Amino acid sequence: MQDPVCEMEVEEDEAVELVHEGKTYYFCCDGCMNIFKKNPSKYI
Repeated sequence: MQDPVCEMEVEEDEAVELVHEGKTYYFCCDGCMNIFKKNPSKYI
């Protein structure tokens, strides 16, 4: 899986998950997830 914010490769079982509009996104850390939450359309 690729973190949509920093584009780092992350393992699904180690990633931070967020469901946005019915789709699950995976992040390397809470920081990237919070950046995504502020402006999801930038990363989708």
